[in-house]
Amino acid sequence: MSIPRAEYLSNVWKDGIFDNKVVFCTGGAGTICSAQVRAMVHLGANACIIGRNAAKTESMAKSIETARAGSKVIGIGNVDVRNIQSLESAVERCVKELGGIDFVIAGAAGNFIAPLSGLSSNAFRTVLEIDTLGSFNTLKATLPSLLKSASAHPNSPANPSTGGRIIFISATFHFTGMALQGHVAAAKAGVDAISATAALEYGPRGVTSNVITPGPIEGTEGMARLGDKETESTGEAQRRNPLGRYGAVKEIADGTVYLFSDAGSFVNGEVLVIDGGNWRLPMGMAGNKRYPDYLLDDTFDRRKKESKL
Repeated sequence: MSIPRAEYLSNVWKDGIFDNKVVFCTGGAGTICSAQVRAMVHLGANACIIGRNAAKTESMAKSIETARAGSKVIGIGNVDVRNIQSLESAVERCVKELGGIDFVIAGAAGNFIAPLSGLSSNAFRTVLEIDTLGSFNTLKATLPSLLKSASAHPNSPANPSTGGRIIFISATFHFTGMALQGHVAAAKAGVDAISATAALEYGPRGVTSNVITPGPIEGTEGMARLGDKETESTGEAQRRNPLGRYGAVKEIADGTVYLFSDAGSFVNGEVLVIDGGNWRLPMGMAGNKRYPDYLLDDTFDRRKKESKL
């Protein structure tokens, strides 16, 4: 069953602006990334989404395909972004079946709550490999297609159909630092650096590289894992945001359409934070416990909890 447009895309965008274009997305079965791709497909693009879970990825591809009659969306599972050969094979299939790649969303990510004392070296490395190495591998595997698209669809003020663009999905934790998210902060700082470097190195060839940083978004896997259900149920967590609410996936999708559309042709090397101003407030992690209380009482120290059992 198709999803109403209002749930994943605002009415300001004109149908057909991405006709004959292809978007490739890692982590495409996730709540946010699937909305981004669904919006692009609704507006004319075909798509290829990849993920580790084959059934989930293929099912989501079929769902996204309902966004526009006649669209084609490929779902490729069993792909690990930490493995460049795995990504290159997925890119090869996408190009073969859809004709090329014009837009890329590097959205695969991993996260969990843990203090530095509770992080093993392996757990820290795993997050960096998924987020940072995975983002680099996504760029590396798709770059030949992006350069080809940028050449075929030059970036100029007069061209309403440019190509060769990549968006990395990041976070705000490294802007100020955040307790319990040191692993993710380190990983996402690397993602931002990769994007900035790509903007400088490939901008002269017409490729744009930008970052979208979502804040707290309603109904996502991230909020299910990291949010505090007690304060969310009372509305207190939402009131902590300057706008007094959580975001919606369509607001991330709208940002994606902006950066990939003619309106974003001259935007390169930027970080677009879509969080209602949330990152400018003191950290809101750990529910109703205030900083530094949840650090001093060892709320998240699993080793000390286990020793008491």
